[in-house]
Amino acid sequence: MTMPTVTRVRRTGVDAPTPSRAFLLGLANTLVSKLGTIGIGIVLARMLGPSQFGTYAIAFIALIAILSFNELGISLAIVRWPGDPREIASTVTTISLASSALIFAGALAAAQWFADAMGDASAAPVVRVMAGCVVINGAVATPAALLQRDFLQGTRMVIDQVNVWLGAVVSVVLVVLGTGAMSLAIGRVVASVAAAVLFLRYSPLPTRLGFNRGKVGPLLRFGLPLAGSSILVFAVGYVDQIVAGRMLGSVVLGLYVLATNLANWPANIFSQPLRSVAPPVFARLQHDPSQMREAMLTLLAVVTAVVMPVVTVMAGTAVPLVTFVYGSEWLPAAEAVVWLATFTAVKVLFELVYDYLVVVGRSGLILNVQILWFAALLAALIAGATVAGLRGVAAAPLVVAVLAILPVYLVILRRHGFSLRALAGRVWLPVAVSVPLFGVSVWFASSISNPLLAVLAATFTGCVVLTALLLARRADLATVRAWGRQKEGAR
Repeated sequence: MTMPTVTRVRRTGVDAPTPSRAFLLGLANTLVSKLGTIGIGIVLARMLGPSQFGTYAIAFIALIAILSFNELGISLAIVRWPGDPREIASTVTTISLASSALIFAGALAAAQWFADAMGDASAAPVVRVMAGCVVINGAVATPAALLQRDFLQGTRMVIDQVNVWLGAVVSVVLVVLGTGAMSLAIGRVVASVAAAVLFLRYSPLPTRLGFNRGKVGPLLRFGLPLAGSSILVFAVGYVDQIVAGRMLGSVVLGLYVLATNLANWPANIFSQPLRSVAPPVFARLQHDPSQMREAMLTLLAVVTAVVMPVVTVMAGTAVPLVTFVYGSEWLPAAEAVVWLATFTAVKVLFELVYDYLVVVGRSGLILNVQILWFAALLAALIAGATVAGLRGVAAAPLVVAVLAILPVYLVILRRHGFSLRALAGRVWLPVAVSVPLFGVSVWFASSISNPLLAVLAATFTGCVVLTALLLARRADLATVRAWGRQKEGAR
């Protein structure tokens, strides 16, 4: 079947896609998507309980592991490519689809072994179903990258909403019918198929297979180190869940996964829209290193101002928050939320540095950092699980990030022209304000017996702080809008 040709129309004026408009659309998209995901996640967690939730988590870990390298890291080359993306689009599609098909076959064969290794043999069928998303993801890697490159977050918003809500409806219906953890896997595959159809339909370029031998070498030289780094990013991001499941059991894994999901709310809702804009902004400024550094500092300031108050309130109100949202059955997860919410703030800043280094072509350096991070984190997690159980596993990522990885990233940024004073000048105020905000949040949590009222009181205080920080950074927000006007004027 031949896909219809998509004609690109260059838009100008108020309707043209710009970084600032892309951020606003991305924020709206993420807010709606994540609020929907959060809502359905709450329903499913209450219906499934920690044990079944842990079974699904095993399959989800397997899927994320595969998706970290399934298209060999080359799709991001489309976002970064300084010339016409038509030069590489069909080659990227061919490589992505072929590698995804091979990896899917391997996942089917290894599903039982992985489930056994994670201590839940019943998870193998769920792993196999979830693996179907791998081929789907590979097929649409190019259209998704093109949408990001062209700041078409409005189109992406429609696709993401279909993905979220279709998957949610299918999953809930199947849970009600008694399908258990498999419900979430089937819902994910059905939604991925629907989203893939939309990606192909609205791709800025026709989606075609092709193979340009002259482009394969540069693509693989760019993508393979990045794929290796992505594998380590996965390992760093999910080794805690693997250790929790292996050492503490599937029930604790369910508790830990829920705590992780809860702690990631701020990053998912507020920082991801900015990060979706960051790579193309950096790419368009790569001819001017000083402008790239200023863009990095601007995004760092805005992300910190938004995320710090949110994670601080979450950490301070962990007990009433978990009790109100998920119920008393999930209360043990609160002790993990305190540590994981704090770690979220650090992780968001690291991810922004990651995006910057990718665009400047230092994917090999990123790989070295991830190797160090993984080695240090694995040792800390094992020690934490042995000494303090769930709390120890949750504390390990924060300890390693602050003591081991932060100094390394600061050295790297200095070598790329950033001064420590400039970096500190963009983050010190949100960090300083978070200390008293945490104390106030803890006081609300301990002095107000009603969990909902305690959370609302702390949230209101956090919103006041967040608004004040954004007002203090209004010059940075204006800079983001200026990028959009300058780039549109240059087209």
